[in-house]
Parts: sequence; structure tokens; C-alpha cells
Amino acid sequence: MTDQEIMTECRLHTFTLTMSATPTTVRDVITWLRRRANARNVAGMSRYGISPRGTLGLSIPPLRNLARKLRPNHRMALGLWATGIHEARILASMIDDPLAVSRRQMDSWLADVDSWDVCDQLCANLLERVPLARHRMKTWARRKSEFVRRAGFVLLARIAVSDKGAPDALFEEYLRFIVRNGADSRNLVRKAVNWAIRQIGKRNRRLQRSAIASARLFARHPDPAVRWIGLDALRELTSPKVALRLRSSPNS
Repeated sequence: MTDQEIMTECRLHTFTLTMSATPTTVRDVITWLRRRANARNVAGMSRYGISPRGTLGLSIPPLRNLARKLRPNHRMALGLWATGIHEARILASMIDDPLAVSRRQMDSWLADVDSWDVCDQLCANLLERVPLARHRMKTWARRKSEFVRRAGFVLLARIAVSDKGAPDALFEEYLRFIVRNGADSRNLVRKAVNWAIRQIGKRNRRLQRSAIASARLFARHPDPAVRWIGLDALRELTSPKVALRLRSSPNS
């Protein structure tokens, strides 16, 4: 091998290491993300209601793989979120430290959200694990902002799935709250309200009955868009599949 070939091989090897190495700064992470940008994916995502603004077109799996190498890193999460880049914000939600998150940060980040997937990823990856979030989710669910309001109901749905030890009385109270505050015809909000009712109703047979009663109230609403919340929830909660699952559940 000639000297020139050796130098070329070394440069290629160095480039490969650089591309595969874990980024250690916000700037490194943004470079990592931009190298994997996919304009075709951005176009496809926009068809599903995902904002193309600041979007690079990365899917969730590579973000999760990178997050495993970076978390927890509160300072980097703040820096990534501040870039305004769609995927950087999702990554920020994956690597932040739930115990370091303040009320001010949660409210600020939710005010920034401009896409339903960032909203849902923020709730699933971070807010669900932030102790303060449970005290804020009802406040968020009453806000006018579509994405902030969606976040409040998404958190209700997620807690219904993940908090196995929570008492039925807590979810009965949540259902009363949903009935009082969930009549929103906007698509992203009504889907979250519907999701919350269904997930609460699938916890056990007692809550199933309560969720069905709540769904029936929505099903009588004069606004067809709001009425859908109840009708769709009733379709699932009264289905044979859910009935069979709840009969066989030890907690029912």
C-alpha cells in the first residue's frame, strides 16, 4: 500500500469513528441529527399532521438509541429544546432528568409545542415521570392552547395505563373532571379526551362502568365532533374483547 493509500485509509477510519461516536455537546448532537436528515420523511410526516417546521425527518428508534447513551442530562436537554428543532426536542424529552424539571420548565416547554407528536413524546418520555406534572395536568387540560390542553388529557390517559397501584377513587374523580372539561371539538384535543376515557375504563370492571357512563354523556352532546368522543369510547368499552379481558383480569 502506498503512503497516499495509507493516508486515505486513515482519514476514512477517522471519519467512520467520528460518525459513530456518541456526541457529547448540543452542537455535536445537532450535527448528528442533521447528518441523518431525510426530506422525504418530512413530507410523509406532514401528511399525518406533524409540523414540517424545524423537522429533519428522523424516526423515533434512532433517537431512542442515542438517548440511551446520553441520559440523564438535564443541561443538554435544555440546550436541545432551545434549538427549536423537532427531533432535538423529542430527544430532549428522552434524556432529561425528571427530578430536575421545574414547573416553569414544564409550562415553558408545553407553550413551545407545535406538533402533536412532540406533545405526546414529551408526556410519555418525561412529564409522566415528573412528580409535579400530576399537580399541573388538570390546569393544562383547562387551557385554551390546543397542544397544552391535549397534554393534560394525554397525561391522564398515560397514568391510567402505567399507575397500576392507584385507587379507583382517583380515576373516578378524573372521569368527573373529564366530563366537566373535555367537551372540545378540536381534533387533537378530543382524541386525547377519548383516549383518557378508554384507558380509565380498561383498568377494571368498576371503572369500565364509570367510563361507559361518562362516554354516554359525551355521546349526547349537541356538537357532532364532541359526540364522537363518547360514541368511539363506547364502541371499545362495550366490545366483547374488552369484556373478556376484564373478566380474566385479577384486578377486576
